[in-house]
Amino acid sequence: MAIELTASHWLFLFWVGVVIVVMGLRKDPLIPCVLGLLTVGWLFKKSFVGGVSTVYNALIVAGNEFWGIIVIISLIVALSKLLSETGADYLVMSPAAKLMVSPAIAFWVLGLSMMIASWFFWPSPATALIGAIMFPVAVRAGLPAIGAAVAMNLFGHGIALSTDYVIQGAPTITAKAAGFADPSQVISASVPLAITMGLVTTVVAFVMLKRDIKAKPHMLEADREALAAATVKRDINWISYFLAIVTPLAFALDVYAMLALKLRGGDATALLGATALIILAVGTMLKFGWEGLEKITDYVRDGFMFGIKIFAPVIIIGGFFFMGKGELAKQILEVKTATGFLEDFGVALSQAVPLNKAFVALVSLGTGIIVGLDGSGFSPLPLVGSVAATFGKAITIDTATLAALGQIAGVWTGGGTIIPWGLIPVAAICGVNPLELARRNLIPVVCGFIATTIVAVILM
Repeated sequence: MAIELTASHWLFLFWVGVVIVVMGLRKDPLIPCVLGLLTVGWLFKKSFVGGVSTVYNALIVAGNEFWGIIVIISLIVALSKLLSETGADYLVMSPAAKLMVSPAIAFWVLGLSMMIASWFFWPSPATALIGAIMFPVAVRAGLPAIGAAVAMNLFGHGIALSTDYVIQGAPTITAKAAGFADPSQVISASVPLAITMGLVTTVVAFVMLKRDIKAKPHMLEADREALAAATVKRDINWISYFLAIVTPLAFALDVYAMLALKLRGGDATALLGATALIILAVGTMLKFGWEGLEKITDYVRDGFMFGIKIFAPVIIIGGFFFMGKGELAKQILEVKTATGFLEDFGVALSQAVPLNKAFVALVSLGTGIIVGLDGSGFSPLPLVGSVAATFGKAITIDTATLAALGQIAGVWTGGGTIIPWGLIPVAAICGVNPLELARRNLIPVVCGFIATTIVAVILM
C-alpha cells in the first residue's frame, strides 16, 4: 500500500535535516528540536495550542522512557563518590595495577580495567578513578602518557560506553527509538559488532604505539620524570576493605542473577540500581555514623545532578525524534491515527528507490558519526534508533543490528574518541594534548568503523 506523505511529514524531515546540520557544526540542537515539535504539532493538529502541547507531551513521553536509566546512572555515580572518599576504589584497582610490568601488558591491563570500571560506574567517574590509581603505574612500567590515554579512551569511552552492557543506558535509548520494548535485542545484536570494533581499534592502536615507542625510545623520559615521585595516598581503614569486597561481589552476583534468571530491561536495571543504593546507604552509615543520615543526601544529590546533566538534552532530542516512531508519535501528538513520520518516509523511500543492506548500513553509520560530532555520545541515539526503525519498515533487515551499528558509530564519535572537544577529560588526567590524542585515535577508529560495517552488512 502506498504511503501518503503529508505536509507534516515534509516539515518533520526539514527539521531532522536542521538538527543534523546543527550537530555537525558542534552546536546543541535543542532549539531546532523544540521548534520542530511546535511547528509539526501545530501543522498536524491545525492548532497553535495543539503545537504548544505537543512540545510538552514530547518531554513527558521521552522522560518516562528514560527515567529508569537516569535513576540508575545517578545512583551508580553517587556510590562511586562514596568509594572514592573511603579509598575502597584504590583497594579494588590496586591489584590490577601490580600486573603492569611492561609497556605491552600495561596497555592492555589499563584498557581492560577502564572498560570494566566504565561498565559498572560509567566512563566519567572511571576516568578519574583509573587516572588517579593506575595511570602513574602504567607510565612507570614504560607506557607513554599518550599510550595510556589512548588505552583509557578506546576501552572506556569507546568499547564500554558504546555497549553499556551493565547499566544499559545506551542500548535502552536506542531500543526505545527503534521500537523495541526492552534493550535485550539491541544488546544481543551488538555483541559481534562490539567485538569487531573493539578488537580492530585496540589492536591497530597498540601496533601503532609499539612502532612509535621503537622509533622514539626517548619519548618516555619526560613522562617518567613527571611521575617519579607520584604516589597514591588514601585513608584506608576497615570500612575501605569492607566496601572494596562487598561492592564488586554484590555487582558480580547481580550479573549472575541477570544471566541465571534472564532479567532484562527494567528488571535488570532495578536490580543494579537497588544494589547501588543499598551499598551506598550501608557504607555511608558505617563511615559517618549518625551523620550519614545527612551525608547520603549529598551523595544522592551529586549523583542525580550528574544524571540529569547527561540526560536533560537527550530528553528534548529524544522527544523530537520519537515523533518518527508510530506508537510514541500517537502519545506525543495525542491522535490515535498518528503514524511515525520517519517510518512512513522509510516505506515511501523503499517504494521509490531500491534499497539494499549496504546502503542502509552506510546511512546508519554516517548518521551516527555526523550527529556524534557535537561531542555527546547519547545525542545520536534517538536518531540512529529511529533510522533503524525506518529502514526496518522499508526492507527486510535485522533492525536490531542496524540500530546497534548506528549506536556504535554515534557513541564512538560523540562519546569522545576522535573529536578533540570530547577528549578533554582523559587528556587532562593523562596530561596530553587532546588534539594529539584525537589524531592517535583516528586511524584505529576509522579501521574499526570499516570492519564493523562489513560485519553488520553480513549479519543483517
